[in-house]
Amino acid sequence: MPEPKGIESLFISLSRAAADYGSGVIIGILDTAVDATHPSFNDNGMPPPPPYWKGECDSLHCNNKIIGSKSFNRGRAYNSASADNNGTEHGTHVASISAGVFVEDANVLGSAEGVSVGMAPKAHLAIYQVCSEDECADSDVLAGIDRAIYDEVDLISVSFGSAASRPFYEDSVAIGSYSALRHRILTVAAAGNSGPAKGSVANDAPWILTVGASTTDRRIAVTVKLGDGTELVGESAYQPSSFNSTETLPLVFPDFQNPSGGKGCRNDSFNGVDVSGKIVLCEVGFGVKNIEKGENVKSAGGAAMILLNQVDQGETTLSEAHVLPAAHLSYSARCSMVFYYNSSKSSNSTPTAAIVFNGTRFGTPASPAVASFSSHGPSPNNGGIMKPDTIGPGVNILGAWPSKVGPNHLSITPESNFNFQSGTSVATPHLSGIAALLRSSHPHWSASAIKSAIMTTADTNDGEGNPITDQRDNSSLASRFSTGAGQVNPGKANNPGLVYNLRSHEYKPYLCGLGYTNRQVTMITQHHVNCLRYRRELGPEQLNYPSISVALGPHLMKTVRRWVKNVGEGNATYYAKIEMPRGVKVEAYPARLYFARRYDSRRFQLVLTANSSSLSPGQVAVGQLSWVSPDHIVKSVISITSA
Repeated sequence: MPEPKGIESLFISLSRAAADYGSGVIIGILDTAVDATHPSFNDNGMPPPPPYWKGECDSLHCNNKIIGSKSFNRGRAYNSASADNNGTEHGTHVASISAGVFVEDANVLGSAEGVSVGMAPKAHLAIYQVCSEDECADSDVLAGIDRAIYDEVDLISVSFGSAASRPFYEDSVAIGSYSALRHRILTVAAAGNSGPAKGSVANDAPWILTVGASTTDRRIAVTVKLGDGTELVGESAYQPSSFNSTETLPLVFPDFQNPSGGKGCRNDSFNGVDVSGKIVLCEVGFGVKNIEKGENVKSAGGAAMILLNQVDQGETTLSEAHVLPAAHLSYSARCSMVFYYNSSKSSNSTPTAAIVFNGTRFGTPASPAVASFSSHGPSPNNGGIMKPDTIGPGVNILGAWPSKVGPNHLSITPESNFNFQSGTSVATPHLSGIAALLRSSHPHWSASAIKSAIMTTADTNDGEGNPITDQRDNSSLASRFSTGAGQVNPGKANNPGLVYNLRSHEYKPYLCGLGYTNRQVTMITQHHVNCLRYRRELGPEQLNYPSISVALGPHLMKTVRRWVKNVGEGNATYYAKIEMPRGVKVEAYPARLYFARRYDSRRFQLVLTANSSSLSPGQVAVGQLSWVSPDHIVKSVISITSA
């Protein structure tokens, strides 16, 4: 990502120098192939791989940055994960966000100019190609994770997932990441792009750090001026200076009250519709990518395009490298556009508009916000563990790209190509890079300690100090099923005060408690498990997890137990501060924790009592437990689902 400005400055706040820029840490990237020749993977100033590294390189382009590469096809290694060929776009982009080196004069078609740098620029990368452009086979995923474990990576980054969660014994990422956890390796994985639907979260196993997507305050801004004087703000990465922004052109909407047109600006959308020299309105979706819509409009003779979000896309707009002048408008702006268009047609006048390009702008209010596409919990399969765990930047993120973009594959800087991409898949490498910095700063922390540090220090307010909102509409507050613990704050995560540790064997009774058979649990843990051994099956809420999620009936009581380790200063005292969920009384015992020394551990329990029937069955009330000292605030979400 470019060297940050505005709200993105949060992601430089963890002193990279203190962590030596992630030096000595190996991040395993499971994705498509990567273009290893991109300047983001130059190894100038990079140290050699750690002596314990066992990986191999099947490409001539490996160096001290990309220290390993392996491709898998139905579980068999083949070809090269670092080949400079088609299908490297996604892997190249996410790898550069996680650990790309400093590259001067990065931009996308002249926008967002600056220095591109990944989160952990001195961390090493090991590339495991387990995906083609449109498929990640389970056998390849398992083979890739197994190889990453054998090679002794420190972290695994997974920027893909199924459309929704699956039982863990059927989920290759869940099975593989459990094995990784047994080897002290944290897996960071994408929550999915099926939002705003509830219960759509993927990669929801509790031993995974599951990442949702948020916006930044940067926009590659475009203004659409309607014929009645209304101005609507959108985005586009392609902003040609040759386009006459003062010229008003007629608007045409092929699928709006036009029997000859078709929806979505597909190839067949313009039959019998004259779009020549006009600005064409195109609805997002209908199985056609936005850039492809522009290609169709251009081929049909259109002068420009305005993309209109449907209700599910909400307020999230994309800065894409279009092939013609374009603007992407939010759903609320779309409503204004459609009202104007309909009013003009009703009065027998010609609707018109002009497109004005405003370049790169910072300081957009209500940032960060949850992207409309970011998948939401609750998980239908994990017994109530709150997912996603956290959110990170995932909208219009600049990263390395293996080819030129824009009209005729235009590039301002021919020697290095970059592009904007959006999704939880680009939020994930932000978190894997941050986790690499934490591993470098705290090499003795466990995988669960790193995860805990990220979750208990996350921000729940945006850059203006207001609660984080959700871009599914114009003003809704984000629920904890979309933000999890909140927006990652690397600086605070580096010094969390207390951490919740959770060892791999503690998940066995949890899995039994989900109702899995011995065989199904054994498929996940790769060790024979007899659920009858556990006298008391551990409920999901009893895992020593950094968030607390409990199902509770009216007038019932439940006790939740936790323990924390002090990773801050000695002679430290923490006091419990509780924000009560509606209709539930929460008490902490003890309410004071004293740590004489660093690495001391203390246990506590929360007693939760539903003191009214104010919640209907299935409703959720949210509160928070904070352990507060003069130097730290250690936060855990409390989620109560009425049973």
